[in-house]
Amino acid sequence: MLFVRGVIAFTAPARRTRPLARRFAAARSYDYDVVVIGGGHAGCEAAAAAARGGARTALVTQRVDTVGEMSCNPSIGGIGKGHLVREVDALGGVMGRAIDAAGIHFRMLNRRKGPAVWGPRAQADRDLYRAFMRGEIASGAYENLDVLEASAEDVLFEDRGGERRVRAVAVTIDEAPVEVATSACVITTGTFLRGTIWLGQESRPAGRFVRDDGTGGSGDLSGDVEPPSTGLAKTLELDLGLPLGRLKTGTPPRLDGRTIDWSKCVAQPSEDPPFAFSYGNAEASPRGTVACARTATNERTHDIVRAEAHTLAPPSVSGTGPRYCPSLYKKVERFGDRSSHVVWLEPEGLNTDLVYPNGLSGAFPLDVQERIVRSIAGLENAVIVQPGYDVEYDFVDPRSLDHGLGVKKARGLFLAGQICGTTGYEEAAALGLVAARTRVGRWRRGDAAASARRRFVVGRDEGYIGVLVDDLVTRGTMEPYRMFTSRAEYRLALRADNADLRLTRLGAARVPGLVEPDRLAACEARARHVADAKARCDALRFAPEAWAPAFLSADETNRDDHSKRSHKSASQLLAMPHATLEGVLALAAAQGEELLIEADARDTVAALCKYAAYLDRMDRDVAAYKRNDATKIPPDLDYSAANLPALSAEEREKLGAARPHTFAEAARISGVTPASLVYLYNHVANGSKRPSAVAAEASS
Repeated sequence: MLFVRGVIAFTAPARRTRPLARRFAAARSYDYDVVVIGGGHAGCEAAAAAARGGARTALVTQRVDTVGEMSCNPSIGGIGKGHLVREVDALGGVMGRAIDAAGIHFRMLNRRKGPAVWGPRAQADRDLYRAFMRGEIASGAYENLDVLEASAEDVLFEDRGGERRVRAVAVTIDEAPVEVATSACVITTGTFLRGTIWLGQESRPAGRFVRDDGTGGSGDLSGDVEPPSTGLAKTLELDLGLPLGRLKTGTPPRLDGRTIDWSKCVAQPSEDPPFAFSYGNAEASPRGTVACARTATNERTHDIVRAEAHTLAPPSVSGTGPRYCPSLYKKVERFGDRSSHVVWLEPEGLNTDLVYPNGLSGAFPLDVQERIVRSIAGLENAVIVQPGYDVEYDFVDPRSLDHGLGVKKARGLFLAGQICGTTGYEEAAALGLVAARTRVGRWRRGDAAASARRRFVVGRDEGYIGVLVDDLVTRGTMEPYRMFTSRAEYRLALRADNADLRLTRLGAARVPGLVEPDRLAACEARARHVADAKARCDALRFAPEAWAPAFLSADETNRDDHSKRSHKSASQLLAMPHATLEGVLALAAAQGEELLIEADARDTVAALCKYAAYLDRMDRDVAAYKRNDATKIPPDLDYSAANLPALSAEEREKLGAARPHTFAEAARISGVTPASLVYLYNHVANGSKRPSAVAAEASS
């Protein structure tokens, strides 16, 4: 076993460092306030959050060199997911700063829609991201954080006052059993909990392949893998009696970029300048950027997929795959009327030729994968460096957890990440942070107000983190859970631009010490900038003859009664369709008025003005739904897309199958979002005379 330790500073680039790893001293006491099992995205955020809160923390991982590894797609963010990254950063997390440093391709998704559903996303250099995370976790950034290279075998409990409590974590060091004493353990095993990897119809116990292994392209399962965690699965299932299920995820083959004909693909450049994920950075600071490219499958591709379906793992394999990131086979099966599916070619780094073909996951045998890849434009001569494969793994029904992610049957035991049924780095990071902060809030027993903060809970109206946790622990999931903006009934208020204003002060107040003073001060300063700028926008008014030519089309100008036009404030102008902050600033300058809006406040002020009326309506809609959850749903209600277009295909499928009698019953169906329940309530209550503000705004 190896051991590392270190110290944090929020913005200081120079930190006291120690050797990456050294032999754990035999005389050292194995005693910690918090032990985190797993060095993935949930584990890294959990360990960092616990250490920031002052807890003596140990992160146990099988391999120090894979801390912060991006097992699948080397990207961070996206629709809904980007909101989570911003919220994790607002609460002092690491992920936002890591992607700012390691990003190589930045895009704001959904820009053509309203700012509430904009999705910041960045492609990462795998090596740079992992190096940043290892530097943060395992190279001296946190004085009270140790990284133990060992295999976690079991969690040990004691009975005290009729309550089962964590007392230690059993690990294996050089094949010798060792107990690490602790009163709190956060399990973040990812895909390793009784993990099995599949390639074609062959399988092998493992959590994942080791990246860049030289035998990866051999087409079989003989390459170097990281072993699964079986002892912990038995503890959770047999000792604690927790309900376990089985999920599955997949990763596509990796291609040699030198063998791709990029001229046959559509280039997608990175945004310039690159935006920042972290509120501590004015903009991202990549070492370089690259272009991604778009191509697509075709009928020939789909014919190969259908013809070779029998070469996949047998239907008896019980793992449920992700609905919103399906394998190519599932896409062809589910959408048989489509002649093509988009494939994004995403470089994996600045100093590698590896390319990630996003959209081609599928654990076919290697020869079949080669035929599939080479049927696609631009990939006719592409060489597969490592074949795609599936991973099947155990997860715990998240309804076994409280809102602080603590296991209800065992005090001091917390779960975070894919073990809770989620999919994605961002969801894992958010859950890791919540679990650790909850524990630190309880650990601070000397704080007189600690009893009021037994759990670190973010409400559904406070953040996407709150939506994520509440969905999991109250509804559970039977398929990998992915965050979308449509899952949040308060999404107009929960935007990516204001995560710090919503959560930084909240985090500092609920768990003192977890948000660094300089981060809190920066948040307070930005809050003042936003408030001052909004007040200026409210106060500055323009005459009709000034604003009409700039903000009305020619048809509107000719059609409107000029005499009925009134003076409008800058805030009111920003609420008009197609109005932009740049346009309002230009109008003010043309009128000789100075409208001062600090750069760090612009997006937030523009969104506040744009959504002012919608926010009030959203609150009324949600309140009306909550008051009437006993309302009956017609038994013959038509759940088709034609009748309920704002519902997702998943929601229509599940509601149609369950046929709930009341809205209270509908709310208990996993996958049906509160926002959609509001829409459905308005449809039933008002005879679909008008769409709800929330549902209507989802696409604007």
